Amino acid sequence: MSIFHQTKWGEIVLADSLEFLTSVAAESVDLIITSPPFGLVRKKDYGNVESHEYVKWFKPFGCEFKRVLKPSGSLVVDIGGAWIPGQPTRSLYHFELAITLCRELGFYLAQEFFWWNPSKLPSPAEWVTVRRIRVKDAVNIVWWFSITPWPRASNKRVLAPYSDAMRGLLRDGYKPKLRPSGHDISSKFSHDNRAAIPPNLIAVPNTESNSYYLRYCEKRGIKPHPARFPAALPEFFVRMLTDEKDLVIDPFAGSCVTGEVCERLRRRWVCIEIRDQYVKAALGRFDRPLQPQQGWMFDPVGDGAIYKLYHPAAMWDGHQEPLAADGGKKRRI
Repeated sequence: MSIFHQTKWGEIVLADSLEFLTSVAAESVDLIITSPPFGLVRKKDYGNVESHEYVKWFKPFGCEFKRVLKPSGSLVVDIGGAWIPGQPTRSLYHFELAITLCRELGFYLAQEFFWWNPSKLPSPAEWVTVRRIRVKDAVNIVWWFSITPWPRASNKRVLAPYSDAMRGLLRDGYKPKLRPSGHDISSKFSHDNRAAIPPNLIAVPNTESNSYYLRYCEKRGIKPHPARFPAALPEFFVRMLTDEKDLVIDPFAGSCVTGEVCERLRRRWVCIEIRDQYVKAALGRFDRPLQPQQGWMFDPVGDGAIYKLYHPAAMWDGHQEPLAADGGKKRRI
């Protein structure tokens, strides 16, 4: 266990994270945000536990997370789902993890978020592109847990621009009325707050924020971490759940993007990674002056959007083939 790299605000620690956490003072951490190895079917280079063993493996970490977090602190876990080997059905391991953290370890589920990665390739290929019986798996669940029902948080830190439709309502006016759904829209709805409260769907591609890191690794012949999340994802929660100089820990740091975000936002941080090759690569996060994150475009309506959400019938022409009676069990090439 050693400090591999230090910056003005934080440090990269080469260590087993469970061992390191035992040395952290109780109730001293404001936010733990991490993307642990997922419970996948296939083994990955970065190390992962099979889904049926996942909760047992994660539980000791959960106990330490609960001990070191301040009563007002939060735990944010980005975790992808898994498919049951050999069949097109889903594992429940990430739901079982959430239930265990709440019912056995005493966390509260503050809210669930969904990270949609629009640039993700169609997967799993067998069910999506070969047999065509499922749609592509492009969303991770991001669990936000807390020690108390009232963790420190403010959605004013993560506001979004108004939509064109909302700007039109503010410009042209809105008549208060009871909607068919039963919601009573009052006159306060037309008040201009200058920004919109975002939903719990975070739509951000896993592309540009990692490009310099990848070039850094390629230039030096270092193998990059294969499972990086974009800087915009941890930044959303760091801004929403912490103040400047608060302490943020990422116990499964990987490429240390959490540290990069915290350094830029002036939060104290510790990124813990057990593999030497990945901490060497993580230096690429701090090899140049840190740049403010650029806004990413997501517009489900506008023609100028990079990513769009289409109506489910956008490509429907009325033609349909009969559904396979066996549900796609037999390959038909």
